[in-house]
Amino acid sequence: MIRHILEIAAILGTIASIGYYFLCLWSAAVFLRAREVSDRSVRPTRPAVSILKPLRGIDSGMYESLCSHCVQDYAEYEIVFGVSEPNDPAVELVARLRTEFPGLPIRLAICGKRLGANIKVSNLAQMLPEARHDYLVVNDGDIRVEPDYLRRVLASLADPTIGLVTCLYRGVPAPSLGSTLESLGISTDFCAGVLAAWLLERGIRFGLGSTLAFRRRDLEAVGGFEALADYLADDYELGRRIAAKGLKVKLSEVVVETFLPRYSFQGFVEHQIRWARTVRAARPAGYAGLAFTFGIPWALLALGCAYKSAWMWGLFGAAVVLRLATALVVGRLALRDRHVSAWLGLVPLRDLLAVFVWLGGFMGNSVKWRGESFQLKHGKLVRLSSQP
Repeated sequence: MIRHILEIAAILGTIASIGYYFLCLWSAAVFLRAREVSDRSVRPTRPAVSILKPLRGIDSGMYESLCSHCVQDYAEYEIVFGVSEPNDPAVELVARLRTEFPGLPIRLAICGKRLGANIKVSNLAQMLPEARHDYLVVNDGDIRVEPDYLRRVLASLADPTIGLVTCLYRGVPAPSLGSTLESLGISTDFCAGVLAAWLLERGIRFGLGSTLAFRRRDLEAVGGFEALADYLADDYELGRRIAAKGLKVKLSEVVVETFLPRYSFQGFVEHQIRWARTVRAARPAGYAGLAFTFGIPWALLALGCAYKSAWMWGLFGAAVVLRLATALVVGRLALRDRHVSAWLGLVPLRDLLAVFVWLGGFMGNSVKWRGESFQLKHGKLVRLSSQP
């Protein structure tokens, strides 16, 4: 009886996942067509812009990523860096950038106050007064961009109905299994889900930390950075609040790179569970719906229940082929991630691990972030040490 129930559930899960893969392929095709149109029609709107980059420590390839922001094909822009401590190692990188790019306005803010549990957002709130321009771009220190990045991203804000522009990203892995699995997850699963939501919901209503471009007045209208200082998913929350004001969130056709740490396998799992709990707190219904995206695990379970059935083998084959096709189309074509093809054989392993990570996302509200332990309550971070 139990085996029969499992078999039915597995078959339904596999069929639902196959439908999801078709949705991902369709959304990737729409995204590729939109990029072709964008490549031919980028408007020359170039308002002066301030890039805000909160930093903490030095990661591999970080200096080159920062340099990519200093060579933008853009008329007027500045970069404001922010650190929490004056002796942060990243301060030396900022000094080096000032020397190598003397014609670019580069400033450093020492953000000594802690305005909330999210130190990055706390720093952004203290960096904002240093920004001279009304158009703002925020991204992390590990993000690397092309010279036309600002020109293409800011072009969308010429439309007054758009309040936020955000970008997909591909992961550049360090030489470790954990880092490779993380990169695969970003390019073949996470971004595929974003594209599916973008198509299904006719747009998105959240931001991605790889790029947040917006006007100062729209930030002020949602309470400024201070209103986000206790949220772990501050990028999601900013996009949600701007969308709630009746403005659109634009998913740009630009794709940026994020350089991943050399995760150990344990570090990879811990990071994934933190991410899973963050997504669950931000989008509980969407998180529960991820159960219908685990095509290969569902197909394996169905096959285990009825391995003598020829049509079950056919269902399993269809799930595997469509999952790998989704990985290639989204990862290789839409995101232009050259690593996907080389590590395609790891996709089934990554998907099996994703099931356990998804379950782990339900098993508690605690997260470890930047060396501290927190509880997640309604998307907000509460430091465990501060609880009674």
